[in-house]
Parts: sequence; structure tokens; C-alpha cells
Amino acid sequence: MTVASRDKLRSGGLWVLRIIAVAALYFASGKLGLLQHFMRGQVTPLWPPTGIALAALLLMGLRILPGIVLGSFLIDLTLGPSLPAVLAITAGNTLAPLCSYALLRVTGFRTRMNRFQDALTLVFLGAFAGMLISATVGSTTLSLAHALPPGGFWLTWWVWWTGDATGVLLVTPLLLALRSARWPKDAPPARWAEGSLLVAATAGVGLLQTSPAPLLFLGFPLLTWAAFRFQRAGATPCALAVSTFAILAATRRAGPFAGHTLLTDMISLQAFNGAAALTALLLSAAITARNQAQEKIQEASRRLAEMVARTAPDTGPPALPDTQGDGEENGGRTPPS
Repeated sequence: MTVASRDKLRSGGLWVLRIIAVAALYFASGKLGLLQHFMRGQVTPLWPPTGIALAALLLMGLRILPGIVLGSFLIDLTLGPSLPAVLAITAGNTLAPLCSYALLRVTGFRTRMNRFQDALTLVFLGAFAGMLISATVGSTTLSLAHALPPGGFWLTWWVWWTGDATGVLLVTPLLLALRSARWPKDAPPARWAEGSLLVAATAGVGLLQTSPAPLLFLGFPLLTWAAFRFQRAGATPCALAVSTFAILAATRRAGPFAGHTLLTDMISLQAFNGAAALTALLLSAAITARNQAQEKIQEASRRLAEMVARTAPDTGPPALPDTQGDGEENGGRTPPS
């Protein structure tokens, strides 16, 4: 076997492992999302696989698509209601992130998400627009299979769309941030203390979500804090935590979600998740852009100072007048005092 054949075989084996890894992660995260289901045990307000699928496409391209298809088929197979319905739902779950991927590529989305337009396109095109496909295909399939209660189509559609869009809003930015994250070196103890305090405050706000008072707004100061001090590496996990606590309160019909219809709760939850994701992404993008601009200004100032130092003439110290001469200019006589 030639060296080229071995390299090709090794590359193919690596892609097979990546496909299996994406399928396994899709399946495991789907099972985790189903812990907070609303209808038929398969419609949930948070569906992490959509975020994993879109992140995989953005990072590894279309060649990873078989892993998404396999993961979706395996988890849908455990939910039913029939094999034709499973195939249709799998098709919808595959087309949705594929459509989101195409929309983001057309608009010039950058995985670094260091621009305002990256945050806006991810939220409105990647999450809200792309996930209309999976929600529509899935709800229609369940309706045609008579797996929904009478009049339950639109409620199922809204919960489905909320879950798929939330998965993109919260999971995709986190995975993209983790890809470029680096362990902080030589961070002072105060920095670690501030991060620990942020985690504790986020947990405390999460516990308050189950209180009778509507305290969802307390999450936004935390998102601002995380974005300003830790940029994307801190804002995306904070947004995931804050939204997860809100989803838990919604599934338990507690706190600000108590006493309302399920549709009203889903509308409120979707609006909150979208606002939280936008706040985290836009603020972190603004701070990142500011830091980059500051670094460029400092670098330009340094280069300008070096250029001035190189081009300035070397005049040396100024010459002192000769007050001890022999007076040759005056005919050899000492000038009069």
C-alpha cells in the first residue's frame, strides 16, 4: 500500500469517527432534552440536537451530514409513532439545520461571531427561520399519523419550533466559542474569584425563577456582566444557564409561567430566549470589536513610534562656542574683554 493510499484511508477513517461522534452526541443530547417534554414525550421547549447539528455543519462542512441523519433517525426511532413518520421527521430534522447552514453561508456568517451581523443572522436566520422546517414537518407528520389530540397542531408546532430554535440559540454559540476558547494563563486570583462569583450569581438567579414573582429580567444584568468581563467565552455559557432555568420554570408552570396557557408560556419563553441570546451575542461581539480596535491602535502607535525613531536625523549634542581660542580670527590678538 502506497503512502497516498494510507493517508487516504486514514483520512476516511477519521471522517467516519467524526460522523459516529456527531451521531452519538446528537442522540445523547436529544435524550437529555426529552427530560423536559410537553407532548407525546417528544416535543420539548429545548432541543439541543439542532444546535449540535448546525455547529457541526459550520465547523466540518456538509461531509458531516450523515452523522446528523443517523443521530436523528436513531432518536426518532425510539419515539415513533411509525416508521414512515420516523423517516419524515428525520428528513425535517435534517433539512432544518441544513437550511440554516445555507442561509448563514449566503450571508457571510463567521464562526468567530465577532461582528453584529453574525449575531443577528444566527438568531433570525439560523434559529428562527431555519427551524420553521423541522417544526412544520414534524407537527404535520404527527397530525397525519393521528398522534396529536384534536386541535393540537398549532400548539405542538409552537412548542416544537421553540425547542428547535432554542437549541440553535443556546448550543451553537457555546460550541463555536468552545472551539476557540483557551485556558487562561497567568490569570490573577481576582479574575478567578470574579468568575466564581458570576457562576454563583447565575445559580442564585436560577433558583429565583421558581418564585411566584416574575424575575426573569434578573438574568440580563448577569449576561451584561459576563459579556463585558469575559466576552463570548463567558456570555454563551451564562445565556445557556439563564435560559435553561427559564425552561425549567416553564415546564413546571412555576414562577412567571404560572397561571397562563401553554401557548402563552411558549411565546414568553421564546421571546425570553431570543432576547437572552441576542444580548449575550451582541454585547460580546461589541466588546470583542472594541478590544480588537484598541489592539490595532496600540500596534499602529508602536509602529509609528519606531518609524519616527528610525527616520529622525542624528544631530548629536549641540556644539559649544570656542571661548578658549587663540584669537587667530582677530589677527592673533586676544579679543578685548
